[in-house]
Amino acid sequence: MITENEPVVGRFAPTPSARLHLGNLMCALVAWLSAKSRGGQILLRVEDLDAARCPYMGENTRYMLDDLAWLGLSFDGEVLYQSRRAEIYAEYFERLHERGLIYPCYCSRAELHAASAPHLADNTPLYDRRCLYRAERGELPPVGRKPAFRVMVPDSEIGFTDAIVGDYTENLLHDCSDFVVRRADGVFAYQLAVVVDDALSGVTEVVRGNDLVSSTPRQIFLQHELGFSTPDYCHIPLLTDAMGRRLSKRDGDGCMEIVRAKYKTAEPVLGALAAALGLLKKPESITPTELLPLFDLEKIPKNTVRLPEGF
Repeated sequence: MITENEPVVGRFAPTPSARLHLGNLMCALVAWLSAKSRGGQILLRVEDLDAARCPYMGENTRYMLDDLAWLGLSFDGEVLYQSRRAEIYAEYFERLHERGLIYPCYCSRAELHAASAPHLADNTPLYDRRCLYRAERGELPPVGRKPAFRVMVPDSEIGFTDAIVGDYTENLLHDCSDFVVRRADGVFAYQLAVVVDDALSGVTEVVRGNDLVSSTPRQIFLQHELGFSTPDYCHIPLLTDAMGRRLSKRDGDGCMEIVRAKYKTAEPVLGALAAALGLLKKPESITPTELLPLFDLEKIPKNTVRLPEGF
């Protein structure tokens, strides 16, 4: 874990698969306030690993940069693009491979979902290690099929204490099993890339949505195996509308295109988010700098964050 006297380095790391929505911006705001309120730095990383969904400097990335600037959220250092860092991820992939932790997996998506094994919360099948045992049985891989690569996890518990969620623990083998670190198309997987980037960027605090809390034990495992420090974690509740319905990128909820057409300046938007987070008693126009002395993680709701009615 990070020591108390170490300078705070936070980050905001969106995936530009669609235009940002208010839930993304709430996360960016909390990450920015948490770092800046303690005199720290906040970095911006674009998680554009999948070129098919997120082309480098594509339209959504350009909109994202503009939306963050419109909100008045400035970031430290240069923007980091994951799509430009494949050679770096390859180096750490090889370190895992040299330690005998990596093995090829030839299972297709259809085969995995047809398996009778338990499924995780995101409907991903709990992997049964069939390809790990394939070589032991002397079975040849399917002809013409390129493998993904999985990392072997231990039959042990990994836990952490989250600033909002509290104590969280998983048994890696039984709760997530061996997970992919490089896809069959050669793209490095999120779990490896995020661990490498956080470590090499000196990130000491990760603020993100609580839909990612179950990824954290896997990332802590990789941090340990690669000799990296583990940052502090803060998984904030997801943003909903006033009725408690989750905002969705797919449905265009809270999309910045709509928000910016309705609100000509960012201050009312920031005020609504700050009120939803418990930083203001009621929505009012405010800037990020004006929110700094009001920021306190203890004020943030533990379950859901609801937008004010009429927003």
